[in-house]
Amino acid sequence: MRTEREKGFSLIELLIVVAIILIIAAIAIPNFMHSKMSANESSAVASLRTIDTECVNYSTTYGTGYPSSLATLGTSGAVSSTSANLLDNVLAGGIKSGYTFTYTSGAAAGGLISTYTVNADPVSTGITGIRHFYTDQSYVIRFNASAAASVSDAPIQ
Repeated sequence: MRTEREKGFSLIELLIVVAIILIIAAIAIPNFMHSKMSANESSAVASLRTIDTECVNYSTTYGTGYPSSLATLGTSGAVSSTSANLLDNVLAGGIKSGYTFTYTSGAAAGGLISTYTVNADPVSTGITGIRHFYTDQSYVIRFNASAAASVSDAPIQ
């Protein structure tokens, strides 16, 4: 039976509880980081699908082929062929959910841009994502686990 002076927890009991909490945190944090990278990769693939869709939408709406830049698909004033209001300004800015999106249009021939490429690369490889992604006017999304993806890489399944 405890006396009046022995109320509460001993130092050993508190240290054991803190050690258990630290062990649980050490197990949980890597799993959290992995799930965050997976979520960023899923967001990047979804963003590439959105870009592909809006490039087709832009092409059919304005009749000038594909847009000349990713910013052209965003909003900055009245809706026109230079400010199409098809993408949110975060994605049109080129960085979203830990990925950097690089849009490159092909050369214009007869006033039409008939090709484009988009690369999605992690802002910080191993922290915001692992895989690199690529798409073009074929609308096939490809990936590479170690370097910037290109047309020669495997498509995602």
